[in-house]
Amino acid sequence: MEPLLAQLRAAAEPTRLRLLALCARGAFCVSELCAILGQSQPRLSRHLKLLVEAGLLERLPEGANVYFQLPPTADLARQVLARLPEDDPTIAADRRAAARIAAERARAASEAFRRDGADWDEMRALGLPAGAIEMALLALLPERLGRVADIGTGTGRLLEVMAPRAQSVLGLDASREMLALARARLGERGIANASVRLADMYRLPLPDAGFDAVTLQMVLHYAEDPTAALAEAARLLRPDGLLVVIDLAPHARQELLARNAHRWPGFDDAALAGWFGAAGCAPLPAVEIAGPLPVRLWPARRLAVPVALLPETTLNF
Repeated sequence: MEPLLAQLRAAAEPTRLRLLALCARGAFCVSELCAILGQSQPRLSRHLKLLVEAGLLERLPEGANVYFQLPPTADLARQVLARLPEDDPTIAADRRAAARIAAERARAASEAFRRDGADWDEMRALGLPAGAIEMALLALLPERLGRVADIGTGTGRLLEVMAPRAQSVLGLDASREMLALARARLGERGIANASVRLADMYRLPLPDAGFDAVTLQMVLHYAEDPTAALAEAARLLRPDGLLVVIDLAPHARQELLARNAHRWPGFDDAALAGWFGAAGCAPLPAVEIAGPLPVRLWPARRLAVPVALLPETTLNF
């Protein structure tokens, strides 16, 4: 009873209720929340601390900033927020201010990438048929999903694609610049069930068996150790959960290794099958998408009972 009472007490205050309503629609740092609510940082920090201690918000450090958002387990907060009238003038004003902050965030992220000359959209840079790939991914996924994780989310495009089917989608990336773009994309489009988090794909700060599906799009060809990356991805899956790798099939474009820092010149089906088996997953038939470079989608199911590790598969090019 005490944890429930603590959450009710934490939510039953005007400023904290406004904070919950904002963080239910996306992640915000303290300075952004101060700008939206027009309150001082010390005051808001105390409110945020109470909400985090009650389990109504989660605190996500990212470099010099700390972002706050609703955790997947905050069911009580969502039930309370569902009772807020949509036309409440204070909540409406907060949302308008949040939309302005999101637009400023997107502009700053885009300007930084233009200034630094970063080639952040690899699908576009390589001329790959992104629309066909996304349609193929949706054909592999169930119509309804619980929690979904996208490792190496980049600009968050896959989160946008998968969000309508999922209870929640989480993007993970080791680049703060990419996360800035992803966060801006999600905020501009009002995708409330999506969030992003700074993480290393070899050491994901997430518990075992917490997701129904995990995706890695155009990530594995950068991995020094694909076996370890897939094992960590599989660890997140519930039994019978779906792991989907979207990447290049074997190709002869050797310049991509030097120019684009690719570690591997594509993968074949045998390599992926071996790595899936070592990660406790059963491979499903691959799907190939035609284009200037061959792209395949390799799906696999997380096995409920571990199987003996398959012999290590080597890549021969």
